[in-house]
Parts: sequence; C-alpha cells; structure tokens
Amino acid sequence: MTRTAIITGAGGGLAQATARLLAEAGWSLALVGRDRDALEAVQEDLTEHAPEPASSIKIVLVKADVATGEGAVRALSTAREMLEEPVQSLINCAGGDPVRGGQRVGEAQYRRILAANLDTAFFTLGAFLDQADEDRVRGSAVLVSSVVPPGTPHPEATATAREAIEALVRSAAATYAPRGMRVNAVAPDLMPRPMTLRFFGDAELEPVLAEQYPLGRWSDVLDTARSIRWLLGDESAWINGHVLPVGAGLQTGSGSRPVAAQTL
Repeated sequence: MTRTAIITGAGGGLAQATARLLAEAGWSLALVGRDRDALEAVQEDLTEHAPEPASSIKIVLVKADVATGEGAVRALSTAREMLEEPVQSLINCAGGDPVRGGQRVGEAQYRRILAANLDTAFFTLGAFLDQADEDRVRGSAVLVSSVVPPGTPHPEATATAREAIEALVRSAAATYAPRGMRVNAVAPDLMPRPMTLRFFGDAELEPVLAEQYPLGRWSDVLDTARSIRWLLGDESAWINGHVLPVGAGLQTGSGSRPVAAQTL
C-alpha cells in the first residue's frame, strides 16, 4: 500500500521541500493551505519530480484553515476522501506572523501568533490522531518548533508557542503510543525563507551568518526536510516524544549568534 501523509502550511518552503522528498520516495500527499495558487504551484513542482509512473501516487490539494478545530477536522476528512486511503502521517508546517526579539506585541498580534503556530499544531494533531484511531492506523506525526540558543533574545509570544508545541509533543506521544502512534518535532534554525532573505546573498552578512554555526555554514531547508522524512520512516520507529534540533549544534550556545539574535 502506498504511504500517505498530510502536510499543512504546504505553500511554504519547508513544506514544499519535505513534500518533494516524500513524493520522490513514492508517498501520496494531501497538501493543505489557505492559498490555492500556492498549493497549485507546489503540486506542479511535485508532479515534475514524482516517480515513474507518476500515476503511482496522488497529490491532492485541500484549501483549509487549520487554526480552528473545525477547519482541522475538515482538512483531515477531505484529505482522506481525496486520497481514498487512511492518512498515515502528519507534517504540520503551518505557522508564521514572526516578530523580532525585544519587540513587544499587542493582544491582537499575540493571538495571531498563537493561532498560526500553536493552534494549528494542536487542532491538526488532534484531528489526525482521532481519524487514525477511527481507521485503526499506526502512524506518525511531526510538528515544527525552532532552535533558540541559550541567551538569544526571542519574542515572548513566539517563545510561548514554541514551548507549548514541544510540551504538546511530549504529552501526545505518551498518550497515543499504546495505540501505535508516534509524535515528534523538529526544531530548525535560521533558514532562507521570505522573512529572513535579507541575510542571504549579502556579502557582508553571509560570513557573519556562517560563523554563528559550529559546523561553519548556515542551514538549507533540505536539512530540516530530510530530518522530517527520517522521523516519519521506519529507521526512527523507536523515536517518540522527541524534539530534534536541526541547528548544527547551535542549540548548545557555542556559536557567536549575532544574526540569530536579531531574527529568532
């Protein structure tokens, strides 16, 4: 049977890179997001890189807002119906509305940040686990947190969401392990994406950016996408309730971190 996964926030760079790796490995995917045009662009990219014959997998699109319980349940049920198979894995890449460290946020922005990051994780994971229970599926879920080195200024609202996501992972992993479900997370560091592109391609900033990492280079989105793929696969079958830092040792606090301090 073809392996199946649902990916939320599927119009973003991390989701797209993860989707490509899974499609190349023969997974059928349900791509979920609020922007239909962005989803169609990802679908087109995946179709070009799908294994031959391309008909061996399905790439379906689900327009939905998973920041609410109703939206998450609808996304999961629609994905199952369109894939015509139980959904075995979840990758929750939904998130956004970042602020810089030291910047105060008002109540409205605070609630947007929690909705975009924590609520999407909470409601989508719950809908996925409930549906998997109904289908008697043994599977896995990967949520997305972030690496925050010790002593790095970090927006309080974003930090609140991040810590809550990691607590959610530990709790859900313990609760659902007896039902054959694994729940883990990745914690990526600074990656090239719309909110951070000002640092990449800058002759002065690039060396400073590389110096903050013990391994001497910054992260590519594929570093995290490959980690997600591993957490979903059989090689990690004994990994549960774990938050995997993908930061080349940055989380140890051993780098210079001048750029990370401005962006995380």
